[in-house]
Amino acid sequence: MAEQQTPAPTTPAGPAPDARALDEVVRFTSDLIRIDTTNRGGGDCRERPAAEYAAARLAEAGIEPTLLERTEGRTNVVARIEGTDPGADALLLHGHLDVVPAEPADWSVHPFSGEIRDGVVWGRGAVDMKNMDAMILSVVRAWARHGVRPRRDIVIAFTADEEASAEDGSGFLADRHAGLFEGCTEGVSESGAFTFHDGAGRQIYPIAAGERGTGWLRLTARGRAGHGSKVNRENAVTRLAAAITRIGDHSWPLRLTPTVRAALEELAALYGIETGPDGVGADPAEVDVLLRKLGPAAALVEATVRNSANPTMLDAGYKVNVIPGEAVAHVDGRFVPGGEDEFRETMDRLTGPDVDWEFDHREPALYAPVDSPTFARMRAAVEEFAPEGHVVPYCMSGGTDAKQFSRLGITGYGFAPLRLPEGLDYQALFHGVDERVPVEALHFGVNVLDRFLRTA
Repeated sequence: MAEQQTPAPTTPAGPAPDARALDEVVRFTSDLIRIDTTNRGGGDCRERPAAEYAAARLAEAGIEPTLLERTEGRTNVVARIEGTDPGADALLLHGHLDVVPAEPADWSVHPFSGEIRDGVVWGRGAVDMKNMDAMILSVVRAWARHGVRPRRDIVIAFTADEEASAEDGSGFLADRHAGLFEGCTEGVSESGAFTFHDGAGRQIYPIAAGERGTGWLRLTARGRAGHGSKVNRENAVTRLAAAITRIGDHSWPLRLTPTVRAALEELAALYGIETGPDGVGADPAEVDVLLRKLGPAAALVEATVRNSANPTMLDAGYKVNVIPGEAVAHVDGRFVPGGEDEFRETMDRLTGPDVDWEFDHREPALYAPVDSPTFARMRAAVEEFAPEGHVVPYCMSGGTDAKQFSRLGITGYGFAPLRLPEGLDYQALFHGVDERVPVEALHFGVNVLDRFLRTA
C-alpha cells in the first residue's frame, strides 16, 4: 500500500515541508552525529562514512551525487538540482561533515551517541554543523517527493576538512573541480539566522554577511644557546616572550566594515539609541559607547569591529638548565575585510627585530552585501516563521568554507536557521561540551530554509 501522508500547507511554489521532512531532519541529525568524523588536524580524519550516508539519502530522492577525494577517506559530496529558470545564477548550499574532537568524560551524554532526550538531539556536530547537513537533505528530499523545483540551480556540497585546513575539502573542490560549481554566484552555509536572546525579551536573528580573515601565525625567535646559569642577553625565550606580550597587550584601532556598520545601525535603531549626525563610526569613541549601551547584544559585533591576535601556543627548550637557541609561538590572528595590510604591518612592528613571523595558514576576509535580493529573501523567510524576531546582519569573527569557495567568485552568507529557547547559548555550543539542538529548532530550520530556497 502506498504511504499515506497528511496534506501539507502550501507555499507559492508548492507544498511546504511535510511531517516526513520534519521527522527526517531529526533522524538525519542523529544518524550523522553517530558517525564519528572527528578532525584532529594533520589529516587525522575520515569523513567517507558520513559522505556515503549523505550521498545515499540524495540518491534515494533521485538526486545524483558525485563523491570526490583528494586523500583516501577524506570524501566530499557534490550534487546539482536544476532550477526552472536556466538563465538564473546558481546558488551553492554547503555544509561540512567533519567535527572537532570531544572528550566523552566531560559530557552528560556520549558525544557520538546522537541521543534524543526530552526533545533535544545531543552530540558533537549538533550545531556545527550536522544539523544543517540534515536540514539540506530533508528539504531537497521533500522537494523530490512533491515535484518541487527551485527557480535557480541549487548546487549542494557536503565537504571534508573544514575544521582544519580545508585542503581535503572545499579547497580541493574549488581548486580541482571548479566546473561542478559553474554558474554559482552566491553561497549559503553555517552560522546565521539563529535566535539570540538579549535577556530583555528581544529575540534577534543575525544573518552572516561577512567573515574576518584568518591569519594563523608561527613566530620564531632565535638566540644564543648556552648554560642556564650564565648571563645571556640573546635568550630566544626572552625575546619570544617579549614579542607575544606586546601582541597580547596591543589595542587594535577601530575598523568598521559595511556589514558591521549596518549591524550597529540596525541594533541602535532596535534599542532606540541615538547615533551621531554622521552615522555610526564617524567617531571611534562613540562606537565603544554604543557597544556598552547594547548590553548582551554587543556580543554579536564586538569581536568584528577590529583586527585581533591572540597568542595560543608556546614551544621552547628541552631541559631546565639549557638556554635554547630557538623558541616558537603560535598566534591566532584575525583581520576584518580591508584590514590585512594593517594586520601585517602591526605584526612586523610588534614582533620586533629579533622574532620572525610567517603565516601557517591564511584565508581572506569576506564581505557580502546586506542590500542584496538574496539577503532580503533570507530576512523575509526568517520573519515569516519568527515574526517576533528582529533580523540583523553580522560579520562572523571566525571562518567557514565560504573562504575557499570565494576563489570561484562565490559570495558567501551564513544562514543555518534555528529558533532556540532562552538559556541555550548557541555560540557557546560551537566546539563546546554538551553540544545539542532542540528538535523544534530543527523543524523551524527546515521550514525557513525551504521557504528561502524556493524564493532565492
